[in-house]
Amino acid sequence: MNIAIQRWKKGAWLAAVLALAILAAVGCGSESGKQAEGGETELTVLLDWYPNAVHTFLYAAEEQGYFKAAGLKVKLQTPADTNDALKLVAAGKADLALSYQMQVAISRAEDIPIVSVGAIVRHPLNQLLVLESPDIHSPKDLAGKKIGYPSIPLDQAIVDTMVKSDGGDPSKLSHVDVGWDLIPAMSTKKVDAIIGGYVNHEKLLLEKEGKKLAAFDPSDYGVPDYYELVLTASEDGLKNNGAAIKKFMEAAAKGQAYTASHPDEALQLLLDRQDEESPLDADVEKQSLAILLPLMDAGTEPFGSQTEQSWRSIIDWLKEHGQLSKDVNPSDAFRNL
Repeated sequence: MNIAIQRWKKGAWLAAVLALAILAAVGCGSESGKQAEGGETELTVLLDWYPNAVHTFLYAAEEQGYFKAAGLKVKLQTPADTNDALKLVAAGKADLALSYQMQVAISRAEDIPIVSVGAIVRHPLNQLLVLESPDIHSPKDLAGKKIGYPSIPLDQAIVDTMVKSDGGDPSKLSHVDVGWDLIPAMSTKKVDAIIGGYVNHEKLLLEKEGKKLAAFDPSDYGVPDYYELVLTASEDGLKNNGAAIKKFMEAAAKGQAYTASHPDEALQLLLDRQDEESPLDADVEKQSLAILLPLMDAGTEPFGSQTEQSWRSIIDWLKEHGQLSKDVNPSDAFRNL
């Protein structure tokens, strides 16, 4: 999702912990899970990006009073650097953070004590977006084409898996590192396709420019049907503040139910709180929410519920493609509250 969605950078963990330790030593920063003046439990929740349609359920829960009714005072924050969210939670400087299932697995392999407590978006948003062409009907047809990706080898692995699963030869692809200039790369036809763009964001913005696109879902082509967005806590946070985190998930579920039944009203709550420095396009966010709602629906299971099979599948795939430094026990990576 554009330049702000930068994933975890390996090797940054130790430096981040040392920096945070220095801040704590001089009395800076705030303790997580403390009591507010009104007696509520304070929870700091870090978003994965500036507020947008995927966060509507959180703003609905806040504005409808579900957090307050649960005895919570929730602070929704966007970290200055979106790479910092997991680091801050693991270091105890925030209680919860929105992140990605694959990133949680990678972090666990690096002994970072992060646990997913809820699957928020249950299916891939990061899809292979292709400029419409009479010659391209599926991923295997991209042989000889240029595929833009945002400096992330994991995205290359996704595309290679998709092409191979479709009967094509990944070695015939031309991967082009476009950084986070995904939209310009497609707009100027520097590349024929991109990975790293979301169907509820980049695709909509490109279509608004008049581009005709096809979107190929990784889960249809050999990549496990993974959770795109998950809510994370630290192991210590769950031990020390598990009851409050459980209440948060229950209130968030009510926010999601309100959003599903009142999408226009819920979206307006978000638009009223949008970041002035990153103004939202109301039409795009409305389309985005329409895409997101079915992908966030857990059906007969509670909102946010997770399965060990999902975690096992994605961990096995990450291992197969050399993305994990060591094995990860699926049951350690998530918790249903």
